[in-house]
Amino acid sequence: MAARPGCLTWKGLMRVITVTDRDQPEISDYSRLTDVALRRVSEPEGGLYIAESPKVIGRALAAGHRPRSVLVLERWLPRMAELFRDYPEITVFTGEPELLESLTGFNLHRGALAAMHRPPLAPVAELVRDASTIVVLEDVVDHTNVGAIFRSVAGLGADAVLISPRCADPLYRRSVRVSMGTVFQVPWTRMEEWDEALPALKQAGFHLAALALSDDAVSLADFAANRPEKVALVMGTEGDGLSSRALAAADTEVMIPMLHGVNSLNVAAASAVALWALENARLQ
Repeated sequence: MAARPGCLTWKGLMRVITVTDRDQPEISDYSRLTDVALRRVSEPEGGLYIAESPKVIGRALAAGHRPRSVLVLERWLPRMAELFRDYPEITVFTGEPELLESLTGFNLHRGALAAMHRPPLAPVAELVRDASTIVVLEDVVDHTNVGAIFRSVAGLGADAVLISPRCADPLYRRSVRVSMGTVFQVPWTRMEEWDEALPALKQAGFHLAALALSDDAVSLADFAANRPEKVALVMGTEGDGLSSRALAAADTEVMIPMLHGVNSLNVAAASAVALWALENARLQ
């Protein structure tokens, strides 16, 4: 039997089902979470993403994202009842830690996972209409880097993030966790037609600043000191950097001067340095 007959109502606030079989169909959203390739396909097409930990779940709910279900260790039930007080219809699955670990593929030490419905993405033109500083990510494939970039964007004052079709998913579990839930605060969208997106940004009045190592690149300090009113900071994939088409579309190539034979920073670290410089210049 997959669960106890019927379900429990935790202090009248939410339905709680105790799982005894990891093959229970209702909990399939939580299976094989460590298989990145599977989640990349199934989450966007299924309209779901996984939020991990009460803090991240709380930020998702505060952003207006709609929950589908929750998987939680029993000791976290009081916290879940507090978080989901406005969602009495939510189903909460709980079970022994060993069973939940075998289901998800990792230790549920952060206490809870929630399957959340993905909100619709806004059109690019709508997202950037009132923006002055945006970040454009071309094929950044590491979820940790994407999450760290979103945290920098939220903390350092950029207005939005645009991602290319092959860029890693900002709502993948690791991205959300590394961002500390700031992916829910930052407006973002995926550009379906990459070749058309960069010219469209120019038409919207953005100066495209490509972070790149080249002989023609200007230093970040010099660029920030004379920053245009509207800047799109374009950053490329780990290792290879920006594509030739992105570089060709750029108005300026910008570099962060380095010392001791180090030629560049990790893309997430570079985003923080560049955004700090641009925001500092804007405020002066």
